[in-house]
Amino acid sequence: MVDKWSQEVTEHSDALDVEPGLFKQDDPAAIARGLKKAAEASTRKKGTPLQSAMGMLTFYINRAGHNLPKKQLKVLEDAKDELHKLFGRD
Repeated sequence: MVDKWSQEVTEHSDALDVEPGLFKQDDPAAIARGLKKAAEASTRKKGTPLQSAMGMLTFYINRAGHNLPKKQLKVLEDAKDELHKLFGRD
């Protein structure tokens, strides 16, 4: 669960608009695809789509990571590799 501060930042900053429950999925590739889609569709991003997607994923991991089961944390970490592959940066 993301704390109140994180929710506020996500809703009122240049954060991406991601599908509800995206970070709770158990497929790293699906998470990466969702982030890529959101990053490419966003008009609020300041960096490249890869930077925006990676930043959102890292933000979520850093803010919610200590409350996540190790299995889900591993899925999210694996999603970083999947993001690089989707953007042709393997």
